Parts: sequence; C-alpha cells; structure tokens
Amino acid sequence: MATRRVCRECHRVLDSPDQQTCPACGSSSLTEDWAGYVVISHPETSEIASEMQVTEPGRYALKVR
Repeated sequence: MATRRVCRECHRVLDSPDQQTCPACGSSSLTEDWAGYVVISHPETSEIASEMQVTEPGRYALKVR
C-alpha cells in the first residue's frame, strides 16, 4: 500500500496516491511526510476545525512537514 500524500497548504489527506494537485485548494505542494490524522465531519461546530481553520468536511493531517 502506498503512503498517503497530504497537501502542505491545507493539510488535506488526498484520496489517491496518483493525485498531483489538492482537490480542495489546488496546491501542487504535496508530501508523504506527515503525522496524525483527524476526520472532520461538521467543521462549523468543531473546535478542532476552528483551530485548524478548516471549513470543509474531510480528512486532515495534524502535522505536515
């Protein structure tokens, strides 16, 4: 299984290892060097989403290098 890639800009975990750009923000700055994982389903009521400045539901990395 390939390591999942994460967007360095918005911390979104990408669905496919073949993706070259982030579908959420359009950035092509992707990395496999990340740690922690959070699923945000209701960003409008989530304190974690607020702290991370996330406005869309999805899977996000907590630490991106």
